[in-house]
Amino acid sequence: MIGKPIVSRFSRLAGRLRPKNVRRPDLHTAWHLHSGLPEFVTSSPAAQRYLDLLGPLGWHRLPERNLMRNWSQPAIPYAAFIAAYLIKLNEGQKSLADLRVYMTERPELIWLLGFPLAVSYPARLGFDPDASLPTSRHLTRMLREIPNPVLQVLLGDSVRLIREALAFQGIQTADCISLDTKHVIGWVKENNPKAYVSQRHDKTRQPAGDPDCKLGCKRRHNRRTSEAETTAETAMPTPTKNPLPASKLITIGEFYWGYGSGVVAVKVPDWGEFVLAEMTQTFDRADTTYFFPLMEQSEQRLGFRPRWGTFDAGFDAWYVYAHFYRPDDPAAFAAVPFAEKGGYKANGRQFSPEGLPLCAARLPMPLKTVFFDRTRSIITHERGKYVCPLLYPQPNGQTCPVEHKNWPKKGCTTDMPTSIGARLRYTLDRESEAYKAIYKQRTAVERINSQAVALGIERPHLRNRAAIANQNTLIYLLINLRLLQRILRRQAMNG
Repeated sequence: MIGKPIVSRFSRLAGRLRPKNVRRPDLHTAWHLHSGLPEFVTSSPAAQRYLDLLGPLGWHRLPERNLMRNWSQPAIPYAAFIAAYLIKLNEGQKSLADLRVYMTERPELIWLLGFPLAVSYPARLGFDPDASLPTSRHLTRMLREIPNPVLQVLLGDSVRLIREALAFQGIQTADCISLDTKHVIGWVKENNPKAYVSQRHDKTRQPAGDPDCKLGCKRRHNRRTSEAETTAETAMPTPTKNPLPASKLITIGEFYWGYGSGVVAVKVPDWGEFVLAEMTQTFDRADTTYFFPLMEQSEQRLGFRPRWGTFDAGFDAWYVYAHFYRPDDPAAFAAVPFAEKGGYKANGRQFSPEGLPLCAARLPMPLKTVFFDRTRSIITHERGKYVCPLLYPQPNGQTCPVEHKNWPKKGCTTDMPTSIGARLRYTLDRESEAYKAIYKQRTAVERINSQAVALGIERPHLRNRAAIANQNTLIYLLINLRLLQRILRRQAMNG
């Protein structure tokens, strides 16, 4: 009889101290319910600041995992982890251990983000902040194991919110996009110039520090050397088509083990820029391999194909021009600088009104045959062989008007893709005002890359592809959220 009142009093005390972790609202709901949140959340500057930054996202759309899978022990929700990692990036925390310290000192963030609470009756808020957070090792494993498509859902939602906020002000976006890649240097000793590594740039010797990274070249150029600089290592056979001996040139390249991040950006005049699509690959993949996956992502999120695209010379490929070609919209095109390949320069090939290439005598070369090429491009495509019009389909008895050197060898022949993109690559007027105006939009992706570098994308302290790809997505998501926050704040100020 004596013990019952004691138990009853203890139960009532526990009920008053127990944190209200049942049916806690997600961040998006909490963003709309400022008045319904606990006092320790509404009075916290940190909680209100991150509620303002993260709350607009549609967290209820996030695909969540089974939270009661470990013998009825609650698992860490994806939403809680993602929000916490965004805080880490925004605060410039170097490690997840630093993030744990930051959040332990601000337990209202633990409640707000939705971490499972460890009830502690003596605690001020009714839960133990340190026990409520997973270990830094657990958080690191979550970064590695969370599926990247889950993060892409939030990135896509940020694009939707930005476009809706701008449309509210009468600003239409995404008619023009820009794409570029950013190198991500692996955290391995092979990238440390002060560390002695035998055969540092041997792509067959995988670094022990990262089993996924690959060797690639950031940029490459030739430099003239003096006789004193020429060594047995730099000396090469004299090329047959260049009068300058190769021994006078040295190839300079920046080689790294790591990854590449491709990003599609959209410029918003007077506001900034936002990320439309992104993906991460190993550093050995060419720039053009990013094109089709990123275009697919972009069009899926926009619901239409942009009229213009601007790229650097690394994307000078026929299928880039063909992608933006519209028979019913002559103003649509891809603004790409011409990269000299195969001895041809910009406008080096001329075409007839029917689209046939012109020979040196400016005669249309007829199409003799077509074939499928699987080696000279990242996609299988149809190519056509064009031959001398004086000899095909039948010799007409005339001789070459310009006495070309190939005339005794059955005349000139050439092969090129039959796609209209191959013709547009040569005929695009790169001196026009329209081209220059569109190409200027490429600064958007350069500024996105600068923001990503400031957030630590270039030298991540991570050792596998999955974790690096997920961190890259979260960096771009944070960039979008910062722009969205600026837009919403200005709208609120203007009423």
